[in-house]
Amino acid sequence: MDVYIGTPPKHYSLILDTGSDLNWIQCTPCHDCFEQIGPHYNPLESKSYKNISCHDPRCHLVSSPDPPQTCDSVNQTCPYYYWYGDNSNTTGDFSLETFTVNLTTPSGASEFKQVENVMFGCGHWNRGLFHGASGLLGLGRGPLSFASQLQSAYGHTFSYCLVDRNSDLSVSSKLIFGEDPSLLSHPNLNFTTLVGAAGKDEDSVDTFYYVQIKGVRVGDEVLEIPEGTWKLSKQGAGGTIIDSGTTLNYPLVKDFPVLYPCYNVSGVQNIELPEFAILFEDGAVWDFPVENYFIRLDPEEVVCLAVLGTPRSSLSILGNYQQQNFHILYDTKKSRLGFAPTKCADV
Repeated sequence: MDVYIGTPPKHYSLILDTGSDLNWIQCTPCHDCFEQIGPHYNPLESKSYKNISCHDPRCHLVSSPDPPQTCDSVNQTCPYYYWYGDNSNTTGDFSLETFTVNLTTPSGASEFKQVENVMFGCGHWNRGLFHGASGLLGLGRGPLSFASQLQSAYGHTFSYCLVDRNSDLSVSSKLIFGEDPSLLSHPNLNFTTLVGAAGKDEDSVDTFYYVQIKGVRVGDEVLEIPEGTWKLSKQGAGGTIIDSGTTLNYPLVKDFPVLYPCYNVSGVQNIELPEFAILFEDGAVWDFPVENYFIRLDPEEVVCLAVLGTPRSSLSILGNYQQQNFHILYDTKKSRLGFAPTKCADV
């Protein structure tokens, strides 16, 4: 997503992630940084940059480095450390800054919206596969996320529509803050309930958007998967989340060790593959088009199931590969997730 940060505003591309809360960007001095397109953000060049002190109550919203640093002087900054499931991580100063986003009004006009005092991480040590982006824009459920910090302006709802991976590069996906009337009136819009861990403190806010799966249907058959696979424990283990930031990273090597099963389809005119759907506890059904769960690897003429296993103790993830060409609605006020089949390039 294109975001302008600082005063004067400078352009950066951030990865959109509904599976995490913290907004962060690579900052100078960059002691250990991944490659990005364009220069790093320099807090000294922005009039609106402010450090959050380690005495500030907001400092408790972030996890501190291990071992934690002592908070002695009044002007000492609030350090943060964030680690992601794929071992990516970021460490730096927890800060405040003005973010500017280029919005499209309902009439189609372009409008720059300034959001002051956005809490974000100024990352001096960052590692991971972020594909040239400058950092990450968190859209999770917690108070730090960009969606949560925009609630006073746009309410408790946002949605996005991810174009498919084979789309023309000139076509962009859309992110919509607030309720979208055209989506709410979509004839094929389905809802399933966003759930929390049973018995968990009601006031505790999860980062993740959990859904309750009942089963998986392949063709006409519901697979025999133990019920406990889908259950979210009181301790927060297991369960299923929907996440825009989880994708498939597969090396193209012989025998395709990452994805399984794979099929040789050379010379086959019409490839017939089984239908696939996810059944939710509340009765909702998410049917996927075949290109959302099989991936064709050319020129090898191989088709592989685009589903990866997670460790038995871990959670399950509906990643962005499954979300292609669906308009996905996150509504925390009504605790529901919406999904409607949509040609996202046309939104």
